[in-house]
This record gives sequence, C-alpha cells and structure tokens, in this order.
Amino acid sequence: MKSRLSVPSSLDGLTACECLELYRRRQVSPVEIVNECLSRIDASNPTLNAFCVVDHENARSIARVSEGRWMKGEPAGVLDGIPATIKDLTLTRGLPTRRGSLSSDVNGPWTADAPVTARLREAGAVIIGKTTTPEFGWKGVTDSPLYGITRNPWNPDLTPGGSSGGAGVAAALNLGFLHQGSDGGGSIRIPASFTGTFGFKPTFGLVPQWPASAMTTLSHLGPMTRTVADAILMMSVIAQKDSRDGYAGPAYPGIDLDPAKTLKGLRIGYSRDLGYVKVAHDIQRVIDKAVDQLRDLGAEVVETNPGFTNPVEAFVTFWFAGVARILSRIDKKQRQLLDRGFLQAAERGLTITLAELQEAEAVRFELSALMAKFHEDYDLLVTPTVPIPPFPVGQNAPDEFNGWMDWTPFTYPFNLTQQPAASVPSGLDDQELPVGLQLVGARYSDTTVLAAAYAIESRLGHFSLARNSFTAAVA
Repeated sequence: MKSRLSVPSSLDGLTACECLELYRRRQVSPVEIVNECLSRIDASNPTLNAFCVVDHENARSIARVSEGRWMKGEPAGVLDGIPATIKDLTLTRGLPTRRGSLSSDVNGPWTADAPVTARLREAGAVIIGKTTTPEFGWKGVTDSPLYGITRNPWNPDLTPGGSSGGAGVAAALNLGFLHQGSDGGGSIRIPASFTGTFGFKPTFGLVPQWPASAMTTLSHLGPMTRTVADAILMMSVIAQKDSRDGYAGPAYPGIDLDPAKTLKGLRIGYSRDLGYVKVAHDIQRVIDKAVDQLRDLGAEVVETNPGFTNPVEAFVTFWFAGVARILSRIDKKQRQLLDRGFLQAAERGLTITLAELQEAEAVRFELSALMAKFHEDYDLLVTPTVPIPPFPVGQNAPDEFNGWMDWTPFTYPFNLTQQPAASVPSGLDDQELPVGLQLVGARYSDTTVLAAAYAIESRLGHFSLARNSFTAAVA
C-alpha cells in the first residue's frame, strides 16, 4: 500500500477542546494555530485536494483579533480562535460557493452566510476555507469538473468518499479542527468511515439550513471532527434556530459528557446486514469486535434486524428528482460543462411522475413508522457504516456495483427517516484502512447517539495518521 502523505505533525494530536484550554492558559495563540493549519493545508492540498478555497489573508487577520481578545481574557464566544471549514455547498460571506460546478458564477455575489456559517462566526471561529464536494453534492465520492479529484490521506490512490470528502480529509489531517458537512444519503458518514474520523448527521431540522438543499428533507447538516467531544462542542454552536429555516425542529438540548464513559442502561439492536446487505468479511470482523466492546461498556446488545426491505427505489426517486431540479435551473448552454454522471441522473429524474413521488413518500412514511416502533425497544441501532473499503479514485463505484447507492445501503435509509446517525472509527480492515461503526437513534435522541459515541470512542480509541496507527484515546 502507498505510504501516507507526510505533513507537519505538531497539530496531529490537538483537538478543539484542548486548543481552547491552551488559549485560556495563554500557552498558545490563535495566530500560531491558524498559521500552522494554513501551512499544513498548503503542504497537503496539492496532493489530496481537500480545499477548493483557502482564505489565508482573512484567516490570519481574524486570528490576530482573536489573539488580542484572549490576551485580555475576553473571548468573543465558545469557539474564539478555533479554525473551522465550510463545505462548498454552504453559503459563506466573502468566499465563493461554487458547488463544484463550472456552471456557477465565480463572481457571486457572495454576500450572505448560511445559518451554520453565521453561528460559527458569531462564536468566534476562524473560517479558514471551503472544502471540496462533487458537483452539487450529487454522489458518494468527491470529484468535480471544477476542482478535480479529492484523495484519501490513508492512500491517495483511493477515494475518501463523499460528498463531504474534502471535510473528511481535513478532519483526518487536522487541517482545522471543526468541519461542516452535509448528508443527504450518507455524505457525512461515508467519508467519516473512509477517513477514520467522526461524523454526525443530526435529526433533520436540528441544524438549520438556508437556502434549502435541492434534496430538501433528505439533507442534514452536521459536524465532522477527529473526536466526539469536538463534534459535541460544534453542535452546541450550530444547532441553534434560524428563522430562515421553516423546517427547524425543537431546540437542541445540549449534552454533559459522562466522565464514567459507560453505556449502562442502553439497549442496542445490532444488525450485521439490515437483512439484505453483503458486507466484506474483514469489515464484518472489525464491527463484530467493536460490538463486543459495547457489551463490555455495559450495554445490552441484541442481534436483530429492524425488519424493512431495501428502500433504494424510494430513495433514488427523491434523489434523482432533486438532481433534475438542479438541472432545470442551469442554462442549456452551460449543461455541456456538467459532470456526465450528474446529467444522466438528472435525465432519469426528469422521467419521474407525480404518482412515483407519492409512492416514494408512502414508502418513506412506513419506514419512519417502523423505525419509530423499533426504537420503542432499542435505544440505538448499530450497523457497519459502509460495507466495503475505500476504492480507487476516478470512479463512482467499484466495478461490481452500478452506482453509489449500491455500495451505501447502510446510510441512506436513515435520511428517509430523518433520524440522527453517527459514524465512529472502530478499527482497521485487512488493508489497514479505517472502518466505521454506525449508530442510529430515534428522532431527536441526538444526545443519546453522541453520548454513546463518546463512550465507544473512549474504549475503541481514535486514529492518528501521523503515527500510522490506531491509538487509544486519552482517558
């Protein structure tokens, strides 16, 4: 296997939570942290392509102002001076949001922040750049006609997944501490699994969106980080109501981390395959071993399937209709600039009838009801995140699969149901590539998912690319 990329290592073990404590003690400054993040991006990006925009000058300027506040002991917010990134699908004032497409206008205007961007700024975070995405986030890998191929830091010949692939790479290499992803069918959890990082898809509506995603109520915004604690910190900021999102749910209750880090009292349903998925043997072995640790942490684990058949037809009906909606807004002369696969998906979407959409909605309704019933008996559902390892870049799926939905069967069902779901690093497969464990909770049980992920991380550890190993978490 090709060796991992060599980059500066002094930030490899640092987290956002630890960085804030160092700021409080005046042992390090935001200027030093931001400068090192930018240096690491400059070193890695020519090979890995995690960033489509890096805001060197403005990030350094904001860091200097933050440094002044910390020197006075007057931080502006809970994230003052913490480097953060925004996915290229999410509006960011002063930076282009081109959605990976040559059909977009480089001149904008870029005058508005999406709610998640605005909340991060208000809390004092330093937006250091925009992370790469496939064109309009339409698929489960990260490459686009505009920005090219994004590569996996574990092996640059392989994909980091998508569509939040740039954010996954940035999290894996600590190119900033807090990374915003979006997930319409697995786009946070897939790259989290493939890059050995933590990714969390909150309950739909908990993190406000504006403008609305083309995938409407399939799309969730959430954090991608190296540790669960950092994701919890980020959620405390971004999960705040915004009047621009009419679908916003109840207020996020927040979470106090349990220093005991146990799963006592939780009843977990463990599904190896949802009843219909073929999982690679070495991935299954890693997941089985991780589930044994859940029992050791005090959970009652029952092997079971939730009882639904593959809802892929309902999902693709919604998905391709959304892609067709995007296409309808693009001038016909510009369509020749688009990703060929995107065009094919849009053409399929244009054939979907109203009756087919209504049937898909009925399937979604029944699936949501079934999962609500399941969670009357089980606090969490546990599955593999992805049934296969990362595959070579430049293709949307391995040769034995027809498209990205075929190799992501564990993720998209829970976009249909709008449930919270996380991917937690759980070990290495036979190729020494990371494997993710998926945790799914009932709607609005986000704190249960996050607390469980925190306990699991305390037992399973977390990855360190710098040391080329899987290392125990700090207790």
